[in-house]
Amino acid sequence: MNTETTKKKAPPKARKKKTATKKKATKKTAAKKAAPRKKAAAATKKSVKVTNGKSLVVVESPAKAKTIRKYLGTKYEVMASVGHVKDLPKSKLSVDVDNDFLPKYETIRGKATVLKKIKSAAKNAPVVLLAPDPDREGEAIAWHIALELGDKMQEKVKRITFNEITKRAVTAAVAAPEPLDRKRYESQQARRILDRIVGYQISPILWDKVRRGLSAGRVQSVAVRLITEREAEIRAFNSEEYWTVDCELEGEQPPPFIAKVAKENGKKYAPTTEAEAHAARDALDAADFKITAVERKERRRRPVPPLITSRLQQQASKKLGFTAKRTMMIAQQLYEGVEFGLEGNVALITYMRTDSTRVSNDALEEVRGHISSQFGSDYLPEKPNFYKSKKGAQDAHEAVRPTSMDNRPARVKQFLNRDQFRLYEVIWRAFVSSQMTPAVFDQTGVDIEAGRFGLRASGSVLKFPGFLAAFGVEVGGGAATAADNGKGKDTDRELPVLREGQTLKCNKIIAEQHFTQPPPRFSESSLVKELEDKGIGRPSTYAAILSTIVTRGYVKKDEGRFYPTELGDLITGLLIESFPRVMDVAFTAKMEDELDDVEEGKVDWVELLKGFYFGGFKDALESAKTNMRDVKREETPTEHKCEQCDSTMNIKWGRNGSFLACSGYPKCRGTRDYERLIDGTLKILPEQKTDKLCPTCQGGMLVKRGRFGKFLACAAYPECKGTRPVPMGVDCPDCSTGYIAERRSQRGRVFYGCSDYPECTFASWDRPVSGTCPECQSKYLVRRFSKTKEVRIICPVKGCSYERDPTLNDADAKAVSAAME
Repeated sequence: MNTETTKKKAPPKARKKKTATKKKATKKTAAKKAAPRKKAAAATKKSVKVTNGKSLVVVESPAKAKTIRKYLGTKYEVMASVGHVKDLPKSKLSVDVDNDFLPKYETIRGKATVLKKIKSAAKNAPVVLLAPDPDREGEAIAWHIALELGDKMQEKVKRITFNEITKRAVTAAVAAPEPLDRKRYESQQARRILDRIVGYQISPILWDKVRRGLSAGRVQSVAVRLITEREAEIRAFNSEEYWTVDCELEGEQPPPFIAKVAKENGKKYAPTTEAEAHAARDALDAADFKITAVERKERRRRPVPPLITSRLQQQASKKLGFTAKRTMMIAQQLYEGVEFGLEGNVALITYMRTDSTRVSNDALEEVRGHISSQFGSDYLPEKPNFYKSKKGAQDAHEAVRPTSMDNRPARVKQFLNRDQFRLYEVIWRAFVSSQMTPAVFDQTGVDIEAGRFGLRASGSVLKFPGFLAAFGVEVGGGAATAADNGKGKDTDRELPVLREGQTLKCNKIIAEQHFTQPPPRFSESSLVKELEDKGIGRPSTYAAILSTIVTRGYVKKDEGRFYPTELGDLITGLLIESFPRVMDVAFTAKMEDELDDVEEGKVDWVELLKGFYFGGFKDALESAKTNMRDVKREETPTEHKCEQCDSTMNIKWGRNGSFLACSGYPKCRGTRDYERLIDGTLKILPEQKTDKLCPTCQGGMLVKRGRFGKFLACAAYPECKGTRPVPMGVDCPDCSTGYIAERRSQRGRVFYGCSDYPECTFASWDRPVSGTCPECQSKYLVRRFSKTKEVRIICPVKGCSYERDPTLNDADAKAVSAAME
């Protein structure tokens, strides 16, 4: 074997490795040489994409995107952010108060995919037009999307806004894009941070001092205060007796009319006792009635301005019985677009969050043409009617109005559901009437003398309906009421032809007893008006405020009126004592004005927050942690004794309010409900009996209240310790003996199951409702929240599409269902 030769030969593996390395080097060299060509080709390709790419328009909702897409055509891609894409996370404060209140936003759960798609589309778009709603919240959405797109894309990012989703408005906005409005964004951010600071730093104190799950809010807590203070006024009101004396008189011509006794011996007549009223009645019974003066004059009633958000909510509440939340949900649908058969999505109204009464010139011209052709020239004023917006209104927005006068209520009715149509009709009539001539009345006032008494009668006759014609009022068509234009006050009755010196016949004298009434409790309509008048919150927030204070259990609604709960009274008192500035109505209104000033560039948002936080709020927080009344741990002894062990009963606070509990707890768990009487003493309420039988001994059962709320307990306790859940008024659809009750899973989640579990295993995550589905005959229905967080009553059967509004009764629900078919 030749050793030298062997040594000179390279091992086969080494030779292969060298060859592979050589090939690799050759490829690298080739790639390096080709790199400039590839970069150039990529740049050219990218350039072609940018040139031929679709312009991107980003709106808030898919419905709006669908409507806008048909206006802009194939050169534009329209995408929806589906609301906010970033927000302060719920789990923590997320505001660095020591670093100029720097917010720490996070992408909202589920929105990462939305942002990814927007970014992908934006890369190849020649221009990115951000078109969320034209308000502060919309501006915040636009800014968050713009920031997510990155610095390199900012040159092609623009903002467009429109108050109505019509082809004219959308194309005009696209043709004139503008930079994003930093001041408006900062105003929204300041408001968001301010609300976060108040809510997230006061609420934990309430959790510690009262119970977990409570919340405070910069605006919601003040709204609850208005309701509790109104209730205090009602409780403190002392009703006073007074009387009125009226005479039914008759002239030479019908009809008879009523005259009120107004004076006695030339002075105001105001009897306060039955004796005084009856003395006047006896004197009038023997007197002659003679007309001393007849005054006739023409009175004009002018139309009211077109609707702004607050008045829309008020009118919908008064005329339709809608909550503010329901009104805004339906208005949103009308604004974003409704399916019009072959026409596709058609937007019917302008943007519904506005505090301006301004109307565009195009809309004025269109409505004036409609009035002229529909009602005649007498109903059309020489010049358009203009109305002043309230101080601080964002005049860039228009009033709430129809987008086109071609969309008359009769034409669109077939495409709308019942609620949509009714609200649209309110908006239509309000807008049309606002640009019509005044209604004209002939008003008559008559002074009558009868012995030492002076009587007064007044009445009016509709001479020309003017704007009332928009509400269907005609001359001779019956009494016209001012409620037709939203004032809610009846006009005077019609009087016969009367003349001075005429003698009248008295048919009867009516003496009636009355009592002064306390101020009324707030309805949704009157509370919105109160918030608006006092400058608390803004139109866009009213619906959320009213919904939140009910959901939190601070107030309840009964027959359309707000009542404070015991919890609401308690929390309001604690907050007024510990945070007087936050709960002050005037201070809250001043903060709203200052937040508006941020948008106008008059106030720096960081300085505003510093003034609030370090100017008293931080100190109040520290004080409240120590000094706020510790309700959770309070026990107030009473004179009442426990029926089970004869120990003293103490007033304690629980999840469902205050109650009497045995001082011997936990050895004795005796509890009773009570009420506090006017004189301050306590009255123990009788135990509430039920018709349910104890599952252990078949004895009667009583309603008791425990740690987790009310439950049924055997009346023979402690000998028998049988319990059952409280029924919800719905029989179990799976068995003939049980009923549906609220239960909790092992993880604490609420569900609804049969009271006879485990014999019956019926369970539902949705709250069952008594009733039968009219479509598939399901034995029960359920309450479910829609994507807009609105409650709907639906059928639980898979494949059945039946649903209805929870406020409708069965008859109305069937009518709506038939109409939609």
